[in-house]
Amino acid sequence: MAKEGKYIYCIIKTSQERNFGPIGIGGRRDEVLTIGHEDLSMVVSSHPIIKFTVSRENMLAHELVIEEVMKEFDSVLPVRFGTVAATCDETRNLLDRRYREFKNALVNVEHRIELSVKGIWENMDDIFKEITRENEEIKKLKKKIQKDSKNKNVPAKMEIGKMVEEALQNKKGKEADTIIDLLRRSACDHKVNKTMGDEMFMNAAFLVDRGREKEFDNIMSDLSEEYKGRIKFMYTGPLPVFNFVNIVIYPEEWEK
Repeated sequence: MAKEGKYIYCIIKTSQERNFGPIGIGGRRDEVLTIGHEDLSMVVSSHPIIKFTVSRENMLAHELVIEEVMKEFDSVLPVRFGTVAATCDETRNLLDRRYREFKNALVNVEHRIELSVKGIWENMDDIFKEITRENEEIKKLKKKIQKDSKNKNVPAKMEIGKMVEEALQNKKGKEADTIIDLLRRSACDHKVNKTMGDEMFMNAAFLVDRGREKEFDNIMSDLSEEYKGRIKFMYTGPLPVFNFVNIVIYPEEWEK
């Protein structure tokens, strides 16, 4: 049987002991508590010292705890998924060694939240038609293929496929840049993440002061109205600042 340790979710600024309830990762309903040093605390729950499987269930459990902590604390430093200390003393020693680093990082995210925006084209047939209209070379090559009555012009078909794919990627970039440029004016920082599939052209995270969240909401409302019928926006938040802070604790640090 694996030895019990302390799974770490995040770091907060408090000297008071806190209990966030039986919501610990692993499905055992372990209590989520704080272990503190001076005015900093790590949010932890008991868990066997094992290598964690990166699964949707585990990731959601990790995020759920941090989101619960955010209900009471404005400034939260997420710790990388799967971090487990052997003992309470190890967590206190780490807080002591990296105290100044953690304090500065908390200042940087104080009263700030992460908002996620994904942009998805609603009708890809329309998008491909636009690509054809906007690109003369694609238009000419399509006409050439259509004139081939036997329809066996394989090299031309392969070439047009490459051209359309390249044009699609360019179109994704341009449309994403236009929307991100509007949203970043209400944000302290932003990060562009990978998109999935042809339909999603934008996947971005924004670091926003809580005082400007309503301003950001209003811009999103305007964008949804402006692009109605063309783009569906997936807008979520407030979220932990995963894209802007991810505290990493290496195994060798526990041995110090």
